[in-house]
Amino acid sequence: MSSGASPTSPASPASPTSPYPLRAWWAQRPPAAGAAVMATGILSVGLHLTGHEVLSRIALVLACAAWLTLAANFVYLLLVERAQWVTRAGTPGALTAVAATTVLGTRFSLLGWTTLAAALLTLAAVLWPGLLFLVVQHWGRRMPGAVFLGCVATEGLAVLGATLAAATSTPWLAHASLVPFWLGIVLYLIALFRFDLRQVARGSGDHWVAGGALAISALAGAKLLAAAGTGMYLWNADDQAVLHDVTVFLLVLDLAWYAVLLAAEIAWPRLRYDVRRWSTVFPLGMTAAATLSVAAAVEVPWLDAPGQALLWVAVVAWLAVAAGAVVQARAGLRSAGAGSGAVRSTARR
Repeated sequence: MSSGASPTSPASPASPTSPYPLRAWWAQRPPAAGAAVMATGILSVGLHLTGHEVLSRIALVLACAAWLTLAANFVYLLLVERAQWVTRAGTPGALTAVAATTVLGTRFSLLGWTTLAAALLTLAAVLWPGLLFLVVQHWGRRMPGAVFLGCVATEGLAVLGATLAAATSTPWLAHASLVPFWLGIVLYLIALFRFDLRQVARGSGDHWVAGGALAISALAGAKLLAAAGTGMYLWNADDQAVLHDVTVFLLVLDLAWYAVLLAAEIAWPRLRYDVRRWSTVFPLGMTAAATLSVAAAVEVPWLDAPGQALLWVAVVAWLAVAAGAVVQARAGLRSAGAGSGAVRSTARR
């Protein structure tokens, strides 16, 4: 869960006078770190789909730990530093709170923990309208890739709702999930006209959300199609055909974006670590999960191999970004420790 800032916004102001190194370091963490929960959670889903259950559960534990930490920060700001919370809530990164919650809920639903998944769906649904309203109010021109988080958060509700509908045989939930599915596509189109295409060459990582938003839309379509395969009567033949075609079209568009963004990374390498790189890992993992899920939903088994290959690309990217995060965290803690030491020395004088 994110505390609300855009992945392109600077970190929260540090507390230079804090005598506690960990607290001083944490004060500087940008809320874009919420994308780490999304990235780790979708890797857990992808690893589950490919039968790597042990690795999937390790990723799930890491995602849960990160979610709980960021959720605590979210609540702290809401209760103690309301003005800062409101300021951050108007930035695109605020919606990672919703997206991360739905990704974790989807994984729990796949585990059979439907009560917990339903609770996370309820939480995400409560957060979504207020945060989306605040974020859309602040949309401008030439936005970074974070502008697509409106689509991602909305489609996340559709994914979790459809997954729960299939797990619990609840037709109304599947039909309700159609609303965020179609609304997410509309939000994508609006965001596309506000996206600064120069970010493809210059972005620090969140430009990949332009493709990731299509990936989660395709995953939502696949989950809706799969729900009908559980024995519930949900769609007539015409509706089923439209949903099928739109889902396949979304996946094709996502893979096209993937190719363009990958080519841009080769043409304009950006190898330095940036916290916004978690917003690169998430689309990589989401594209893999969408490919695997669409392959099953539309019965195209030859897509399994590309889906598995894309998943391991996402795993490698996750390891690289995680290594960069650890290195930066160690440097940040040393810096914060040095600052707090100076504070204590001054206080003794």
